[in-house]
Amino acid sequence: MAKTSVVCLLGATGTGKTAAAIALACALGGEVVNVDSRQVYAGIPVLTAQPTPQEQAACPHRLYGDTPLDVPVAAGDFAVRARAAAAAISARGRLPLFVGGTGLYFRAILGGLAPIPMTPAAVRAGVLADWERLGPAAMHARLTAADPDYAARIAPADRQRVTRALEVFAATGRAFSDWHRQGDPAAPDYAAVMIGLSVPMEELLPRLARRIESMAAGGAVEEVRQALARYPSDVPGLTGIGGPEIAAHLAGRCNLKEAKEAWLSNTRAYAKRQMTWFRKDAAITWFAPDNHIGILAAVQRSLSEQTA
Repeated sequence: MAKTSVVCLLGATGTGKTAAAIALACALGGEVVNVDSRQVYAGIPVLTAQPTPQEQAACPHRLYGDTPLDVPVAAGDFAVRARAAAAAISARGRLPLFVGGTGLYFRAILGGLAPIPMTPAAVRAGVLADWERLGPAAMHARLTAADPDYAARIAPADRQRVTRALEVFAATGRAFSDWHRQGDPAAPDYAAVMIGLSVPMEELLPRLARRIESMAAGGAVEEVRQALARYPSDVPGLTGIGGPEIAAHLAGRCNLKEAKEAWLSNTRAYAKRQMTWFRKDAAITWFAPDNHIGILAAVQRSLSEQTA
């Protein structure tokens, strides 16, 4: 049976993935499938830099903004949905484009993450209670002791990922990174073209600063304000970078300037972790963000080689 051709377009936050994805999709008859752990959430499209309605009108986009803020999204569960979306796209004779910056989700979709058993509710409740009692630093230290590889990849304040890894370890006796290394034998046999977008950090930082200014002025603060009227501040959809910083501002713990400074600092640190993750994959061919012609030529060449 022939492998399903897919394109994976990835890179750190702020590297221009949306524009490159639309250019590819329009040129190749493709449809975009989200691979970003924050852009799945509803009600915060500006905060999470989801493609705008105008951008989504340029070509079909899947799995953006369709998950309530209080619903946690495990990588394995998301992979099932993303694979189903890709299968439907391929069945229509179109090209699936997996686009985003969440390395763990890419790994799960492409079969590098073993299915993790459901953790008992009592275990999860215990881990969450410890988080509230001990705080992020202590819980991240606990994760570092249990799973140093995974702990090094995530921010100490990332409640969703820290507690998820700790609950898996408590329930299974195995580190999260061990599950990652095992792989998923049931994964589809994709012929994946791996394209990465890269910007030197000295150029990326001002890009991120401009984007945060635009997001703050363009509705992100109001999105968080409205979300906090319905949910507590620690729901999964508000724990990503930007959410806690704006929530702190709205609670009067800092002014907006200070919130944006913290937002930028945390985004920069996240971008560095993303690039550390992606740079380990030798299959990725790297391009500057605006080199749409070069990206298209590389993808066309790889797709042609797959069918030769």
